[in-house]
Amino acid sequence: MLLSILACACLLYSGPAVAQEGHPLKGSWMGTWGPSQSHANEVLIVLNWNGKSITGMLNPGTDNMPIKNEADGKDRAGTLVTYVVEGKIENLGLPNRSITGTWKSQKENGPFKISRQ
Repeated sequence: MLLSILACACLLYSGPAVAQEGHPLKGSWMGTWGPSQSHANEVLIVLNWNGKSITGMLNPGTDNMPIKNEADGKDRAGTLVTYVVEGKIENLGLPNRSITGTWKSQKENGPFKISRQ
């Protein structure tokens, strides 16, 4: 789901950040996503860098979705839903960096913003 964001960000910004504190996307991120800013859901994302690719988990726990090129989840009816996210890293050199952008699925789309914890 976030891989689109992550791939672009890695190519553009990984050099300076790697020397300071590891990969710029590695770690826990919290924020919101939803069909609108006024109707947003809380989200927790844990990202990891294994030296070759970015992996992770969206909402670790009972509603978790592994992050690949996309994130696959299920809606309330149990139907498979694929989420694709595009975004941009802001404040890359700071510990409180964030990613803002948009997400979309087969049925919905909207804004998202997550901040590194």
